[in-house]
Amino acid sequence: MLTFVQKITFIQKMQDIPYNKSVIDFITVAVEFCAFLEKEEVQSRSEWIDSMLKILPLMYLKASLLPETSAINDEDPPTFVKENDYLRVANRVSEIMGDEDTYLDVFVEDMKYSDTPVSAFVSENVADIYQDVRNLVSIYQYELTEQMNDALHACITNFREYWGQKLVNSLRPLHAMKYSESDEMNENEINTEDSWD
Repeated sequence: MLTFVQKITFIQKMQDIPYNKSVIDFITVAVEFCAFLEKEEVQSRSEWIDSMLKILPLMYLKASLLPETSAINDEDPPTFVKENDYLRVANRVSEIMGDEDTYLDVFVEDMKYSDTPVSAFVSENVADIYQDVRNLVSIYQYELTEQMNDALHACITNFREYWGQKLVNSLRPLHAMKYSESDEMNENEINTEDSWD
């Protein structure tokens, strides 16, 4: 059991963590990720995939560098992402991905007990990541200082146990799509050049 002085010292230390450089770096990337998913501007699939292949690994890296923290309060931090927000992001990503939204996933718990491949969806993974990260970003945007540490703690825990794996899993189909499209474009360019001979 902590003494009163130890408890005060612990709380002060936890209150410093939300302003740690690694945390601010993560929040910066997280804001970019959320803004990218929320913007209404229409992008081509190749542009969207290219952007995601840059921001997702950066977000993974910044999340892996976050400092250890513990929750201060007993209640969960406030959530800002509602079901409509989640569905809007998931539907938008699904529209962009089209038929390529579905991929076979081997890193899911159900795979251990299945004789058949388990399907996963890039749109669902991205929306899951968005939901958790957006809740943290909102707490920072509204400057809810008392909840910052606990929201950060929840986000780190969820990254390690849940959405970190979803992020990595999404990179595989995105990578395959980007470079299969590049290969097709290169083949078309070669065929066009050959036709001029």
